[in-house]
Amino acid sequence: MSKENKQICVITFHSTYYALKAEDIFKKSGVKVKLIPVPRSLSSNCGICLEFSCREKEKILNLVKIHKIKTEKIIIDGSPILNIVWSVNGQ
Repeated sequence: MSKENKQICVITFHSTYYALKAEDIFKKSGVKVKLIPVPRSLSSNCGICLEFSCREKEKILNLVKIHKIKTEKIIIDGSPILNIVWSVNGQ
């Protein structure tokens, strides 16, 4: 199994509404996601974020764009410290 297959990605949102909307869209599209509390070091906007396998990041990005889901950050856990990789403004 490659390193990327083991990595966990996280999406933070500006509001709980968008986190729940994204969870529904991703699950209906066959992507396994899990709602988790947002570490305060990442964001103070919304209390929940979505965790998913980094193998699914391209599919997630396409769904974010297609469904115009407003996200705050997409983060990859490549080490013990979460690193911000890119931000997506789903406008």
